[in-house]
Amino acid sequence: MAGGHGGDGVTYKGITLHKPKRWHTVTGKGLCAVMWFWILYRAKQDGAVLLGYRHPWEGHDDHHH
Repeated sequence: MAGGHGGDGVTYKGITLHKPKRWHTVTGKGLCAVMWFWILYRAKQDGAVLLGYRHPWEGHDDHHH
């Protein structure tokens, strides 16, 4: 099937887990940081509407027509 290449890893109930490569770890942490920055940015923009402190049709503060 997937075929192993030997090396070190942890086997638990027939499944061998190998240590991830460095680029996998760094990329995962980077994408996690982007995700949290986006969540906090959207919470800053829409948090009052989500919590019920403001109505959605009142708009954001930066739209002056």
